[in-house]
Amino acid sequence: MALAESLGLGFKALGWSAERQVPEDERISSRAMGWTMAIALIFFTAVFILLPSLVNRGASDALGVSGFAYHLLEGAIRLAIFIGYLVLIAQLKDIKRVFEYHGAEHKAIAAYENGAELTPESAQRFSTEHVRCGTNFLLTVMLVTIVVYAFVGRPSLPWMIVSRIVLIPVIAGLSYEVIRFAAKHMDKRWVRALMRPGLALQRLTTRQPSLDQLEVAIVSLRAAMTAEQLAEVAARSTAPTIAPGTRPALGTA
Repeated sequence: MALAESLGLGFKALGWSAERQVPEDERISSRAMGWTMAIALIFFTAVFILLPSLVNRGASDALGVSGFAYHLLEGAIRLAIFIGYLVLIAQLKDIKRVFEYHGAEHKAIAAYENGAELTPESAQRFSTEHVRCGTNFLLTVMLVTIVVYAFVGRPSLPWMIVSRIVLIPVIAGLSYEVIRFAAKHMDKRWVRALMRPGLALQRLTTRQPSLDQLEVAIVSLRAAMTAEQLAEVAARSTAPTIAPGTRPALGTA
């Protein structure tokens, strides 16, 4: 339920943001936006769920791989495609700018959650890593698929395709709960160790932002706060309450 609500809010936010980028008479309809989101989901399913399964089926036959190693190989193929995709789009100029704003978002939230003053200069001192980042979530999805698909075994091709699609909500839900648990227990060393690969992967999807970009991120963050939260932020001193480092923020990014 929480995952569905988060996805719904995310899609609404994306739609609202996209509408603000063009004049009112050029904005697409809600129906067209819905189709755009649907196509994006189909693309994700085809490229990151079905394609690795099909490639692995042929590779496993050629290599004689079976058992749990079969699912490990599929997971490795899926992860390779995912990382390759991130590396590829990171070369685009517009995407690089998006990743800078992504880093600004993380820094702003880190400053807020660590009790620092919400200014661009203060936020700039924090890390761009965030445990509840979408990048970390997607990597968790990649790993959870290995475990979930292992219970399915290796069915016939039609049933394999059906199982991969039907189990997407299950995998997404489990991954969501893993991230929620990790965010609440980042004070534990073993949790930080498990989250380290996902945090490291964010180096591909975040860039160091400028002070102007941090200002935008802070304004956006303030707009989402309650009156009580705004009052608490206003009462903070100019110095962070902890020495900023590479420790990721614990809230939602």
